[in-house]
Order: sequence, then structure tokens, then C-alpha cells
Amino acid sequence: MSSTNILEKIESLPPLPKTIIEIEEFRKKINKEAIDLLEIIEKDALIISTLLKISNSAMFGFRSKVETPSRAINLLGINFTISIAIGGTVQNLLMTNLEPYGINSDDFMKASNISSTLANLWLSKIDIDLKEEIILPALLQETGKFILSDLILSEKKSEEFKNKIASGSTIEEAEKELLGVTTNQITAQIFRHWKLSDNLINMIEYVDDVSNANPNFKKKSQILDVIKTASNIKNPLSEENIAKAIKKATAYGFDVKILMKAIETLQDRLLEEK
Repeated sequence: MSSTNILEKIESLPPLPKTIIEIEEFRKKINKEAIDLLEIIEKDALIISTLLKISNSAMFGFRSKVETPSRAINLLGINFTISIAIGGTVQNLLMTNLEPYGINSDDFMKASNISSTLANLWLSKIDIDLKEEIILPALLQETGKFILSDLILSEKKSEEFKNKIASGSTIEEAEKELLGVTTNQITAQIFRHWKLSDNLINMIEYVDDVSNANPNFKKKSQILDVIKTASNIKNPLSEENIAKAIKKATAYGFDVKILMKAIETLQDRLLEEK
């Protein structure tokens, strides 16, 4: 599959809505006030409904119903709210049949929310500043799958792709073999097209190829790799995927006890949701 097709697909994407551009500008500010974020997101009914829906998920463990965006921001924090706003909007802009990956858009959003929540639970015990940086890329790093899925379907290679995975290839290996690129590389290209921050792009781009990551972003790419592995879109937080994530975390030199505790907390919350 030619890189030209992929590039054309990315360049034909619709622009980001004005609300998201405003949120991205707000995100870059050093001093952020919740009231300023509220003024931006209140203009967008889709963001508000997504924010309230996710806030009331058992994943976050809030004891009473969240009924207003201002309370959601206070409970979730500014950066988590930003992540939900951007993530929900991006998914709606790119809405594509994800059949080659064996999932639908709800499955995708659930796995993405698990990723960002795991980042929050894990990193809040290690480094608050790092946590604030990682939440957004943890939520968004799989965005490229919408483009790749569309291309697989248009090239009528869905069965070939699924067969590779069924034969034991990882999703990333199947993508690389069939398409020449992986999801995170495409996510980075999409965000370049939309002129999102270089910091976000650099963290995401080499998650599937950590050894070649910029040294300044290597640790962050490693963290995203562990989170992506545990929250695998096909079966997030399965025993197999948790074991793979723990193996990677150990190889990267992370404290696996803290990671395991975060995973267990998240699993307990998800059980309450069922």
C-alpha cells in the first residue's frame, strides 16, 4: 500500500473545529484556570455530552452523579478534561468502520478511556507533571487506526490483515507488513497535519519503535508503549495483555508494583460498571 495513498488521506481530513483549536491554545498556556476552559467547552454540545458521559463512568469511581461540566472539570482536572474534549472530537471527525481490527467505535473509545485512566492511576503515584503530560497522548495514540482501517477496507485487504493477526502477528507487525507503517506513526502524521503540539507528536511517533525515539522523549514513549499494550484495543486489560505490559515495564526499568496496583484498581472499577 503506497505512502502516497496514506498521505492523501491525511491531507484530505477536515480541519479541527474552532473549539478544539481554542482548547489546544489553552492547553499550551502555563497558567490555566478551570473557568477559562469551561467558557470554551460550553460552546460545544458534543463535548459537554461526552464529558458528562465519561465522568459518570465507574472507571473514575466518583460517588455521586456528575451533572454539570463545571463539576466534571473540578473532579477530573483540567488536563483530563482537555483530553476527553479533544479525544471525543477527533473520533467523531475520523469516524470510520474499524472492522479490520475486529472492533467498533464504542470498543475503540472504551480502550482509549482505559488507556488514559490507567495513565492517570499509574503516574499519579510517580510524577504528577509527567502524568499531566501523558494523559492526552495515552488517549489519542491509537487515532491512526481510523485512517489505516479505511485504507485496508478500500484496498480489500481486511481478510488478509485479520489472518495475519490470527496467525500470531501483533497488530503492529500486521500493520507494518501490510501497510508499511504502524498506527502511532500515522497518528503523529495526522497531528502534524492539524498542527498540534510537537511535544504531543514526539511522544506518540515512536511508541511502536521505541529504540529509535528521540532521547528526550524515550521514557514517555516507553510509558505509552506499556499503556498501549495493557489497553490493547482488541481485549483491554486481559490477563495476556497485562502480562505483556508488565514484561515491557520490567524491561524499561519501571516499578511494576505501582503499575500492577493501578491496573488492579482500574479492573475493580470496571467490574462495578458491569
